[in-house]
Amino acid sequence: MRRLITALVVCGALLTSAALAQAEAKDPVQALRAVLAAGRGVQFSETSTLADGAGERRRRGVFELDAKGAVKALDVTITGGEHGPERAIGFNHDIGGTAYRSGGRIGKWLRKGKTWWKDAHQLHLWHTELLGHDEQVVNPAEPAVLAALLKNGQRSGNAVTGAITLKQLEQVSRWAEHSTHAGWDPDVELVYTVTLTPGSLVSRVQSTFTFAGGLEELEGKTLDVDTHYSRWGGKVSIKAPDRRETTTELCVEGICKWRLPG
Repeated sequence: MRRLITALVVCGALLTSAALAQAEAKDPVQALRAVLAAGRGVQFSETSTLADGAGERRRRGVFELDAKGAVKALDVTITGGEHGPERAIGFNHDIGGTAYRSGGRIGKWLRKGKTWWKDAHQLHLWHTELLGHDEQVVNPAEPAVLAALLKNGQRSGNAVTGAITLKQLEQVSRWAEHSTHAGWDPDVELVYTVTLTPGSLVSRVQSTFTFAGGLEELEGKTLDVDTHYSRWGGKVSIKAPDRRETTTELCVEGICKWRLPG
């Protein structure tokens, strides 16, 4: 009898431990932290739409993340722009970044024999200019961002829906802090839906907000961004383009030694 009771106690303890472990595994922030490491990242695809019918842009590519969820490097292909498809490769540094762009408007300014333009003169993070004003301003790879989204939202099944001001988002997100429209409209509310996988990793972020300041052509327009994420924690290796195909000079209005002031 004592053996039976002991066995039941042991089984109960094991089941309790398993239940606690399962509960821990279902915490999205902990699940995210578990896949963040050097040389790892996440793949994504997204569609950005201005609600006034001005068209949409699509992006797909990969982010290399660090242990804090900051994007160390990116390799993104962009379609749907007025200047045609474009590919962008960027590397983030402590201050600013180094970017490489091919195709799109830049492609029309490259001298013959060159495929990539190298830009190392940015004052902000590389994604500011590479992805543009219609980028996804929410970076769910940053644990503090994910925690804020969970706190400000309500969960129903595998979806979390809520709202957060751009100022609040910028306070917890390096990505948002250095976005193209950071500081334009800090009190504007961003409405979001975060969809989670069975393993509690983010599979999708949908966000919507209306520009209240900044560029005149954007003021009053509503931006919808729908981003899908996959292969969290997968190995990522992003390299700079071949130096033989790269230039720091552009041909603008017949001047082929034009470059940004350093």
